[in-house]
Amino acid sequence: MDVAESPDLQAQLAAAVHALNHASHPSARLAANQWLLGLQRSPQAWALAASLLACADHPAPSADLLFFAAQMLRRKIQSPDYPLPDNAAQLLDALLVAARRFCLAPPRLLTQICLALAALALRAEGGVDGLFARMPHLPDPALLELLTVLPEEVAQDESGDTGVDSATRCRFTRELLTHAPAVLEFLLAQSEKPAAADGVPLHERNHRILRCLLSWVRAGCFSGAPASALAAHPLLTFAFNSLQAFFSFEVAIEVMTELVSQYQELPQAFLSKMPYIREVLLLPALANRSEKIIAGLTSLMCHDGQALFVSASIGFKSPVNSLHWESTLPLKYTWTCFRQLH
Repeated sequence: MDVAESPDLQAQLAAAVHALNHASHPSARLAANQWLLGLQRSPQAWALAASLLACADHPAPSADLLFFAAQMLRRKIQSPDYPLPDNAAQLLDALLVAARRFCLAPPRLLTQICLALAALALRAEGGVDGLFARMPHLPDPALLELLTVLPEEVAQDESGDTGVDSATRCRFTRELLTHAPAVLEFLLAQSEKPAAADGVPLHERNHRILRCLLSWVRAGCFSGAPASALAAHPLLTFAFNSLQAFFSFEVAIEVMTELVSQYQELPQAFLSKMPYIREVLLLPALANRSEKIIAGLTSLMCHDGQALFVSASIGFKSPVNSLHWESTLPLKYTWTCFRQLH
C-alpha cells in the first residue's frame, strides 16, 4: 500500500492537526507541532498531502486538515531544503484539481492551494506556460485567486532564503508578462459579469478583481502602453468607479495610487477627475468624518500632485511655471482635509 494511502498515517496526521489547533494543554500542542514538522521534512509528505486534497471520501477531511495539507505542500515547494519531486507535472495537475474542487471553499484554503501552484510555477521547468495552458479548466473564482498570487510569488520569494536566484525571478516575471494581455481581458470580462453569476457576491468579486489587478499592475502589466490608451483603459474606469463602493474602496485606492506612481503621463490625465473626487467623494466624507475615505483620497491626491511635480522637474522646466493651475488641486484638497479634520 502506498504510504499516502495508509489509514494509520492519515489518522495520525488528522489527530496531530486537531491537537495543534484545539488541544487545551500547551504540551499537547507542542508535541503535535514537533510531529508535524517531522512529517513535513519526510519524502512521504508530498504524496500524503496531495492525496488528502484529492480525497473524495465522505465525510471529507476536516477544513483544518485540508488547510494543513495545502500549506505543507506550499512550504515544501518553497523551501530549498526539499527538492521538487520527479513528477512535478503530476503535482501541478493534483493542485489544479484541488483548486477546482475547493473554488468556493473557505478563502484561506483556496489561497494556500494557489500559493503552492505559484511557487511550483516559479521553480519547475516551463512552469508558467504549463500552468497557463491548464488554466482554462479552472472555475472563475479559482482562476481569479491564482492570477492574484502569481505575480506576488516573486516578491514573497525575495523576502526569504528560498534558493531561487534573481535570474530565475526575472525570467518568471518576463514569462508572466507575456500573458498579461489575456489576464487583462479576463479581468475585464469578470468586471462585466452579472451579480452572483459564479456564486460569489458582486461586491466580493469586484474586490477580488481589484486585488488581482493590483498584483499585475505592480508586476508591470501596462508597461509600454501609451498614456492615452492607459488613461482610457476600461479597467482603470472600473477601478475609479470602485472608489464609490465602501467594500472595495481601499484596494481601488491602491490600484490608482500604484498607477499614478508608475506612469509619468497618467497624473496629468487624471486631473480631469479631481473635481468629481472633490464633490462626490471627498466633501461628503469630510461631512461624515469618514477617516478611511478621507485618508485614502488625500493619499491618492498627494501621489498625483507629487508625480506631476517630478514630471515637470524632469522636463527641466520651472515646476511653478510649468504646472498648470489645476495641478495644484490635489495639494489644495489635501490641505482642505487637514484643516477640516483639525
